[in-house]
Amino acid sequence: MPTPATPRVDLYDTTLRDGTQREGLSLSLRDKIRVAERLGAFGVAFIEAGWPGSNPKDMGFFQAVRGKSFGRAHLVAFGSTCRPRVAPEDDLQLRALLDAETPVCTLFGKASLRHVHEVLRTTPEENLMMIERSIAHLRSRGRRVFFDAEHFYDGFAADSEYALETLRAAQRGGAEVVILCDTNGGTLPSQVAAATRRVRTEVSLPIGIHAHDDCGCAVASSMAAVESGATQVQGTINGYGERCGNANLVTVAANLELKLGTGCVGESLSQLRSLSRFVSDVANLPPNDHAPYVGRSAFAHKGGVHVSAIRRDPGSYEHCDPARVGNETRVVVSELSGRANVLSKAEELGLSVGGVEGRVLQSIKTREARGYAFEAAEASVALLVDRARVDYLPPFVVLEYRTSARRERGRPARSEATVKIAAQGEERIAAGEGCGPVAALDTALRQALLPLFPALGRVTLSDYRVRILDGTDGTDATTRVLVECRSEEDGDTDRWTTVGASPDIVEASIEALADGYEFGLVHALREGAGAGDAALPPEDIAKEKLA
Repeated sequence: MPTPATPRVDLYDTTLRDGTQREGLSLSLRDKIRVAERLGAFGVAFIEAGWPGSNPKDMGFFQAVRGKSFGRAHLVAFGSTCRPRVAPEDDLQLRALLDAETPVCTLFGKASLRHVHEVLRTTPEENLMMIERSIAHLRSRGRRVFFDAEHFYDGFAADSEYALETLRAAQRGGAEVVILCDTNGGTLPSQVAAATRRVRTEVSLPIGIHAHDDCGCAVASSMAAVESGATQVQGTINGYGERCGNANLVTVAANLELKLGTGCVGESLSQLRSLSRFVSDVANLPPNDHAPYVGRSAFAHKGGVHVSAIRRDPGSYEHCDPARVGNETRVVVSELSGRANVLSKAEELGLSVGGVEGRVLQSIKTREARGYAFEAAEASVALLVDRARVDYLPPFVVLEYRTSARRERGRPARSEATVKIAAQGEERIAAGEGCGPVAALDTALRQALLPLFPALGRVTLSDYRVRILDGTDGTDATTRVLVECRSEEDGDTDRWTTVGASPDIVEASIEALADGYEFGLVHALREGAGAGDAALPPEDIAKEKLA
């Protein structure tokens, strides 16, 4: 249970510095400003914006934001202590830190004798002097200084007295906070907790934690440090960072607020999911659907027993209210579903089941055994519900289709297709051409439908995915096709996905394509002009489609 007496913990975000050390992640200067603005609005206490002097972009950032406010957040410039045998006032890197003109500077220094000897190639005594004098130099110029004790936990395990002495040197220099770093990410939470408790008895400064995720414990270690007395947690949004990443501040913030009752962002917690998605969008990285708290699947339920239970009591299979972090409960429909899944999904889609959930469930189980997958094709689930009702008449029916391919010497191959549909009491035939049979079928189907359903003009095919389910069957293998359609109107975008499956890739494709357009007409475009006013096909054709 949360403990209200727990003191507030400051979130220190280093997405713009440590996060950008992730392989494949690069932020422009404008990107960095946008992320910093969002972090400030969210309510983090400190934004570490970069290492001035290490690259022109970071220096340009500090120049661009000089005098700019980021909510209650303080902007931080990051750098190292002075070099061996160089006085702090002569060190160019420390000078760049001062030129950044941030109110706070974070200096890292070596807390491990191994690194003192092998990396710095200096003496333990000089390393202590570098730490103390560098911090004192920045303090004398009016800066608040945090000390990142690099490799602290590894150094503590090898020689605890020397690791602690680096913190005392930082305290003598005037550091405001000492941050204990699990730089290699290999320390277990129990070891973090024990070392952090020891630091509390030896140093009279506030303590922070900076953990990496190389053994999958960064968040757990951060929480262990807080429970052992740390009042600052450093990390990155979505856990971006070097190698396996940093402690994920998204998860940390939710854990602090909801599990420990420790204040860190307050009411802004409801923006957690949107913050996570915003940063992943800016970083041009796909969001992690299975991320704790904010992932699309974080509160998704697939098993029939689970769904039946949460319909009666959401807390039976959800550890917190999804709305607290800006997320929502989702129900997944699959061969593992029960009637409750179908009922919940229909309610989610705004559909009336009308007692047909048993028929829909049996259809789902039968089709998934043949290669369909409805988890990622909610529009197909909606159509199964529609088609299970005796009063449902589809807006059109595909009666026949044919494809052919031709190639002339020296020219790319082209495919042709013809499609016959029944709609509005008549049959129509249309032809199309494309770079392949699916493209040709899509063109032909649209040619047949658009004169009757003009609203389909704003629907586009936005994604087409194919999966071979059992490659050992060779060319007889079942092919699953997922088609995503998109509709845009007045700046609003609606997306839906349908599925088809067959040993014939063309058959699977035409099924998914036709279902995508049918869903658009029956649901997504229901309010659009030309979608709801058209006459429906005769009942006998509709029944053929339902069969």
